[in-house]
Amino acid sequence: MLSSIKYFKYPGSVNTTSTFKLVLEFSRKNKIKHLVVASTTGKTVLQLLRMIPKDLSIICVTHHAGFTQPGMREMSSAAERRLNAIGIPVLRTTHLFAGVDRALRLKFGGISPAEIVAHTYRTLGEGFKVAVEIAVMTLDAGLIPYGKDIISIGGTGSGADTAIVIRPAHSHHFFDTKIKQIICKPV
Repeated sequence: MLSSIKYFKYPGSVNTTSTFKLVLEFSRKNKIKHLVVASTTGKTVLQLLRMIPKDLSIICVTHHAGFTQPGMREMSSAAERRLNAIGIPVLRTTHLFAGVDRALRLKFGGISPAEIVAHTYRTLGEGFKVAVEIAVMTLDAGLIPYGKDIISIGGTGSGADTAIVIRPAHSHHFFDTKIKQIICKPV
């Protein structure tokens, strides 16, 4: 499974097409059939969909309702219906490294263990943290098989700039998660 890591000079959506090409090549060579992709609006997943073979399973993970404003969903209902109609489930749920821990920090200050874990992963990049987080969230939702390597794709701000091979564990066994390979990430 080992291959060289592609490092991008800058983070962000400028790397989306390159990230997807690397993911598809890696997936084909290593027979990994499940891709988990972070996408706030659905645009990133639709871009990937134009490139992938039919035998790959894609799961879209978006922000939970209220992420930016109370009650607001950033992915439109139309975009979600479109993804569902072409067989791509959309997971909208509380973020693994946020939830009640973030509420405590915002209300009372300080930092929680979950946020320490998130900030630790961010030392490898925002997209890296996102890729780990969405893999576990997707496993907890039952949308990917347990005990299998998947490719998880995150980004910094918008688009995709990070891809990892990961065997996620359920959140209550989070520290059994294994990051197997970095496919690409910003420096």
